[in-house]
Amino acid sequence: MPCGQQESGAAPARYVVGVDVGSTVVKCYVYDRAAAIRGSSCRKVESLYPRPGWVELDPELLWSQFVGVIKEAVQAAGLHMRQIAGLGISTQRSTFITWHKRTGKPFHNFISWQDLRSAELVNSWNKSLLLKVIHVIFTVLHFLTGNDRYLAPSCLTFSTQQTSMKLSWVFKNVHEAEEAAKKNKCCFGTVDTWLLYRLTKGSVYATDYSNASATGIFEPFTKCWNPTLCYLLSIPMSIYPPVKDTSFNFGSADSEIFGVPIPIMAVVADQQSAMFGECCFHPGDVKLTMGTGGFWNVNTGEHLFASRKGKLLFKLFTELAKITVYTSYILSSIFFFHYAACSCRKSFFFLLFDSFLKSLQIQFTELTMKSFLQVSVNDPYLCASFMGLKPSTTRNHLVRAILESVAFRNKQLYDIIVKKVRIPLQTIRADGGVSNNSFVMQMTSDLINKEIEKPANADMSSLGAAFLAGLASGFWTDKEQLKKLRRIEAVFEPLKDSEEYKPAMDTWLQAMKCSLHW
Repeated sequence: MPCGQQESGAAPARYVVGVDVGSTVVKCYVYDRAAAIRGSSCRKVESLYPRPGWVELDPELLWSQFVGVIKEAVQAAGLHMRQIAGLGISTQRSTFITWHKRTGKPFHNFISWQDLRSAELVNSWNKSLLLKVIHVIFTVLHFLTGNDRYLAPSCLTFSTQQTSMKLSWVFKNVHEAEEAAKKNKCCFGTVDTWLLYRLTKGSVYATDYSNASATGIFEPFTKCWNPTLCYLLSIPMSIYPPVKDTSFNFGSADSEIFGVPIPIMAVVADQQSAMFGECCFHPGDVKLTMGTGGFWNVNTGEHLFASRKGKLLFKLFTELAKITVYTSYILSSIFFFHYAACSCRKSFFFLLFDSFLKSLQIQFTELTMKSFLQVSVNDPYLCASFMGLKPSTTRNHLVRAILESVAFRNKQLYDIIVKKVRIPLQTIRADGGVSNNSFVMQMTSDLINKEIEKPANADMSSLGAAFLAGLASGFWTDKEQLKKLRRIEAVFEPLKDSEEYKPAMDTWLQAMKCSLHW
């Protein structure tokens, strides 16, 4: 029987679905009340590269993949759609699209957070006299008032990862979007907004706090879209969706899609979702995600932490459980590397070994490394590179250089967090595909001299979305119940003094500087 149909007298809704629309794959898991996986499905995200530096996604293909994995996962679980109590959706952050309000037709493909088309615009703004004036004004305001709201603008620096600059590019270069915006007929949305719009046949147009705050256009202190920034970048304010709580009843998927209406009970950005999946509910809890990028996230509690260059501030989640609103914030340090960069789009990396998981089996016996892979900093013109290659360099040297660079960058960002965050750091929990590599995990633990927990299932974004949906639907009662459902596979404890790595890390830092500004 098709998964959207159900016999009379079938079992009531006893499962929740968590979907993670990531940068490389779309994954769906069906969870029972014990948070055990009953069924799953996965499809690869096909990125488009129409020009050098441009990264796009086909919205129709992404939509079909999203619907497909949900149907496949429910079918794999041997369930019917009516048995699903709620749907939680986790999405990659900052990837966006614009479309016509009346027809629903996109003006362009999704523009990925990895896209570099705004690099020249970013450089122009960062060097501009106007931005220097803004720095001075807000530095004075912060000095006079002591209000942290003025701290971040006092050192504002644009980057290509931010939605703001690419959205400004759209209205300068996509005529149809510009004309529609003038007539108040243009809609803007990150991936979550687009999926909500499609799931509800256009009846729901919204986003949540976690996705909104990741755009760089949302003001976390006022919890509103930033009119001043939009004015400076010539972005019309009329295009933005309403911002809702993360754990919230967004309505139901149209019954034509899955055969029955499925409640959509949560939408959340992937990093915030992974934090919730890891049960990082307390101030000082730390999550390290190692996947397409490396993300160090710290729960800073109910208070907003205004940070300077190199740290990004995102809203973590606004969870609505029963009648209590719980709000927490996250400080995030990010570098973009891991699967995307080290695979060089599946080509060079797979010349080193057939799949990334085979790196787990390589025995590293060499004591001295001569090659290093550059990882990403806030430089859109950075290149990945190996340095120190010699005739004696082997495949194992290259693989180890890649993995060491991940651990070294982890060490750098951890040190920044320790220095800047004014709350004691508590547990550190890792997730993401690279967390399956014991070499990286152990080396990171040695470098930061801290224990790192690894969960039994590394796909925490899907679980976090399911947790949030389950709380909103009453499937689970509270966060204390969720904590009891956590499953830890391994705990990595420091085995070496971090000073033993200093010569290698110093050489890596020297090599890293040679790859900037290409």
